[in-house]
Amino acid sequence: MNKKEILKEFGRNLKAERNRAGLSQEQLAEKIGVSYGQVIGTIERGETNTSLSVIIAIMNALNLDFEALFDRKKFF
Repeated sequence: MNKKEILKEFGRNLKAERNRAGLSQEQLAEKIGVSYGQVIGTIERGETNTSLSVIIAIMNALNLDFEALFDRKKFF
Protein backbone atom coordinates (compact mmCIF):
# COMPACT_ATOMS: atom_id res chain seq x y z
CA MET A 1 0.00 0.00 0.00
CA ASN A 2 1.55 3.25 -1.14
CA LYS A 3 0.11 6.19 0.80
CA LYS A 4 0.91 8.70 -1.93
CA GLU A 5 -0.91 6.65 -4.58
CA ILE A 6 -3.94 6.28 -2.32
CA LEU A 7 -4.14 10.03 -1.73
CA LYS A 8 -3.80 10.75 -5.46
CA GLU A 9 -6.51 8.22 -6.37
CA PHE A 10 -8.88 9.69 -3.78
CA GLY A 11 -8.12 13.19 -5.06
CA ARG A 12 -8.72 12.29 -8.71
CA ASN A 13 -12.05 10.71 -7.83
CA LEU A 14 -13.05 13.69 -5.68
CA LYS A 15 -12.30 16.10 -8.51
CA ALA A 16 -14.34 14.02 -10.97
CA GLU A 17 -17.32 13.85 -8.61
CA ARG A 18 -17.08 17.57 -7.76
CA ASN A 19 -17.04 18.43 -11.47
CA ARG A 20 -19.95 16.06 -12.10
CA ALA A 21 -21.88 17.96 -9.42
CA GLY A 22 -21.05 21.24 -11.18
CA LEU A 23 -19.26 22.76 -8.18
CA SER A 24 -16.08 24.78 -8.06
CA GLN A 25 -13.51 24.04 -5.36
CA GLU A 26 -14.64 27.19 -3.58
CA GLN A 27 -18.31 26.18 -3.71
CA LEU A 28 -17.57 22.72 -2.32
CA ALA A 29 -15.41 24.23 0.43
CA GLU A 30 -18.29 26.51 1.39
CA LYS A 31 -20.76 23.61 1.43
CA ILE A 32 -18.58 21.57 3.79
CA GLY A 33 -17.58 24.47 6.00
CA VAL A 34 -13.87 24.79 5.30
CA SER A 35 -12.37 28.21 5.06
CA TYR A 36 -11.34 28.32 1.41
CA GLY A 37 -11.27 26.33 -1.84
CA GLN A 38 -7.54 25.77 -1.70
CA VAL A 39 -8.22 23.07 0.90
CA ILE A 40 -10.17 21.13 -1.72
CA GLY A 41 -7.35 21.65 -4.23
CA THR A 42 -4.75 20.13 -1.91
CA ILE A 43 -6.98 17.10 -1.38
CA GLU A 44 -7.64 16.72 -5.12
CA ARG A 45 -3.91 16.85 -5.87
CA GLY A 46 -3.20 14.21 -3.23
CA GLU A 47 -1.06 16.62 -1.23
CA THR A 48 -2.82 16.17 2.09
CA ASN A 49 -4.20 13.33 4.13
CA THR A 50 -7.46 14.96 5.18
CA SER A 51 -9.49 14.14 8.25
CA LEU A 52 -12.36 11.71 8.39
CA SER A 53 -14.74 14.52 9.32
CA VAL A 54 -13.84 16.38 6.10
CA ILE A 55 -14.28 13.19 4.04
CA ILE A 56 -17.72 12.63 5.56
CA ALA A 57 -18.67 16.28 4.91
CA ILE A 58 -17.58 15.87 1.26
CA MET A 59 -19.59 12.66 0.89
CA ASN A 60 -22.67 14.39 2.34
CA ALA A 61 -22.26 17.52 0.22
CA LEU A 62 -21.89 15.48 -2.98
CA ASN A 63 -24.39 12.80 -1.89
CA LEU A 64 -21.83 10.02 -2.38
CA ASP A 65 -20.87 6.74 -0.80
CA PHE A 66 -17.21 6.22 0.02
CA GLU A 67 -16.83 3.75 -2.86
CA ALA A 68 -17.41 6.61 -5.32
CA LEU A 69 -14.30 8.32 -3.95
CA PHE A 70 -12.07 5.33 -3.38
CA ASP A 71 -11.98 1.78 -4.72
CA ARG A 72 -9.97 -0.11 -2.12
CA LYS A 73 -9.81 -3.20 -4.35
CA LYS A 74 -7.26 -1.35 -6.51
CA PHE A 75 -4.86 -1.24 -3.59
CA PHE A 76 -5.58 -4.33 -1.50
